[in-house]
Amino acid sequence: MTTSTQNDAPVTNTQPVPQVLKSPHLLGIAGLDADEITLILDTAEAMKEIGTRAIKKVPTLRGRTVVNLFFEASTRTRTSFEIAEKRLSADTLSIATATSSVTKGESLIDTVRNLEAMDPDMIVIRHASSGAPHLLARMCRSTIVNAGDGMHEHPTQALLDAFTMRSHKGKLAGLKVAIIGDLLHSRVLRSNILLLKTMGADVWLCGPATLIPAGLERFAVTVTTSIDTAVEGADVVMMLRIQQERMHGHFFPSVREYFSLFGLTRTRLARAKSDVIVMHPGPMNRGVEIDSEVADGPGSVILEQVSNGVAVRMAVLYLLAGRDLGLKTED
Repeated sequence: MTTSTQNDAPVTNTQPVPQVLKSPHLLGIAGLDADEITLILDTAEAMKEIGTRAIKKVPTLRGRTVVNLFFEASTRTRTSFEIAEKRLSADTLSIATATSSVTKGESLIDTVRNLEAMDPDMIVIRHASSGAPHLLARMCRSTIVNAGDGMHEHPTQALLDAFTMRSHKGKLAGLKVAIIGDLLHSRVLRSNILLLKTMGADVWLCGPATLIPAGLERFAVTVTTSIDTAVEGADVVMMLRIQQERMHGHFFPSVREYFSLFGLTRTRLARAKSDVIVMHPGPMNRGVEIDSEVADGPGSVILEQVSNGVAVRMAVLYLLAGRDLGLKTED
């Protein structure tokens, strides 16, 4: 593989790239290095081809059982994982907490221990508490995949975002990526910062002062409250949803004022590079963080992100199962 220096001159990396991930779990981007991220993205390229076939299925995870345990509402992530698992021929079970014993007062640990008694190979979990997947990884035999934990991380979303960027730009190093919106409550933000900085991107963050968490500067990013400044010359503009369900108090006067100051319009987007791509992790609130003309415009890759999510999650599941599939780690 090759990496890029600051002047973008290619340098050959003579170290062999591992064929599986170092950890048996995917708990966050924080645990991945640049080689592992590249491995996932490269593997996703091969997985994407499966989705173009008449029969969209391979026997790679035949006989494996994957439990999808979602303690928060989800459409894209849950469905994406389910499709990824089925395309790899895994046996899947999806559990919604509204129909589980959690409603009767059972704890997270007891729920998972009861599931583990049925010998699943992997548990994909989304939970409102930050660190829940890490707790399970310490206490469970199964491989744990973090599908979003509180306001902490959402690693597969950052990976599919990076896959989409690389597909359009050919690289991640040196790109100016502007991330705009509710920075305070976003787990997508944290994962994207960690991934993009690891891969050498120039990350700009923008939002109202009340929605900018303290200490972002330690990640070597540029923080501004001016959307015009953030968008200027950007290769990628990513809008984040206002997460009103996580807000306790008033962070801005009104939705109308928020859109007038921080909404992405066609006029504002004109400040970016001519080949800019517009991204959004969803769900998208039109007229709040993004104008419909932009969301449906020629630079929008929002639906492509959803499509790429299946390939990336297939890659993650495949690589996490790699030790048992006979793949090799780096010597």
